[in-house]
Amino acid sequence: MKIAIYGYGNLGRGVESAVKQNPDVELVRVFTRRDPATVKTLTGVPVDRTENVLNYKGEIDVLVLCGGSATDLPETTPKLAGDFNAIDSFDTHANIPAHFAKVDAAATKGGKLALISAGWDPGMFSLNRLYASAILPSGKDYTFWGRGVSQGHSDAIRRVPGVRDARQYTVPIQSALDAVRSGSNPELTTRQKHLRECYVVPEEGADLAAIETAIKTMPNYFSDYDTTVTFVSQEELDKNHAGLPHGGFVIRSGKTGLDGEHSHTIEYNLKLDSNPEFTGSVLVAFARAIDRMSRRGVVGCKTVFDVAPIDLSPLSPEEVRAHML
Repeated sequence: MKIAIYGYGNLGRGVESAVKQNPDVELVRVFTRRDPATVKTLTGVPVDRTENVLNYKGEIDVLVLCGGSATDLPETTPKLAGDFNAIDSFDTHANIPAHFAKVDAAATKGGKLALISAGWDPGMFSLNRLYASAILPSGKDYTFWGRGVSQGHSDAIRRVPGVRDARQYTVPIQSALDAVRSGSNPELTTRQKHLRECYVVPEEGADLAAIETAIKTMPNYFSDYDTTVTFVSQEELDKNHAGLPHGGFVIRSGKTGLDGEHSHTIEYNLKLDSNPEFTGSVLVAFARAIDRMSRRGVVGCKTVFDVAPIDLSPLSPEEVRAHML
């Protein structure tokens, strides 16, 4: 399978590193908005400008879109899904239905296949929410993220006027996590489950109060959370916040029995040293599935819910049944 990366930031490099671990996948091109002469890839793959991507129609099995969810993917995925089989990691949960509709229209019109919102949340966490709720229909779902750096939220902060660089940490509130694990099925608001910590490098002379207000009132990102904004120097950010760890928990507590007399808890958790490298690995696996599904004639837009697990694996169905079932 031949893939290309569209957007070469942290996530693009994560996809590139994942390709090395998948011998059935070849990375043939990286597309960037920057001057290609200034971009040095990790593995020496050729680089071209994003505006030249259409020159490669027919040479790419799956185009992996590695832009940000705040402003990039809502435009680029629908724009390119009519010309390429494509995949993105769009993670603004509230806007997924609208994003799906736009991408589905473009991909269907072009006779292509696209998959949106592939990563770990949305993505792997989404699958576990679906499995758990189907198995324990009498119960409640809880999702906690962190403590870790959110790439999407950090990118959203960097789009605020006056911001040079930023990192955003999502922090689960331990008392809420303990209450969920107890099986008591507490009612928790968004604000009661997580804190958001923002470390921001402002441009020289920027209005710090305006930046802080813009961050704390940003819908879909910060307005529903207790958020702290700490202004730091670029040197401090680079020294203390250079890593991109993340993780989290999906928990469902439910009841079985004629009278609901037995309690059960399903928990799936991730602890990630590198958010973009793990997300890149998820994208490569689902890109494989897109390629296989496309060869079977599937078109339009899909999500992780529509992919058979067998299509994710490089192994044959016989090998999977023999060693994983």
